[in-house]
Amino acid sequence: MRLLDSIPITTILIFCATIGLAPFTPPHVWEKLGMLFSGTLAAPVDIFDLAMHGLPWLVLVAKLARVAQLRVTA
Repeated sequence: MRLLDSIPITTILIFCATIGLAPFTPPHVWEKLGMLFSGTLAAPVDIFDLAMHGLPWLVLVAKLARVAQLRVTA
C-alpha cells in the first residue's frame, strides 16, 4: 500500500491519458476489451496489449479506492 500511496494521482491520470488511451482513435483498450468479452482474445500479443493499456486504469481504480478508504478511516 505504501507504493500506491506514494504515487501522485496526477501521474496516474497522465498515464491513463497517454498509455491507457493510445492510439486515440479508437482507444486500443476498448478494442481489446471487446475481444476479451467476445472470446477472441487469444494471441499472446493481444493479451500483452490489454495488460499494457489496461494497467494504468487498474492502478487508477486502486488509487481512488485507497483514497476513499483513507477518508473513511480518518
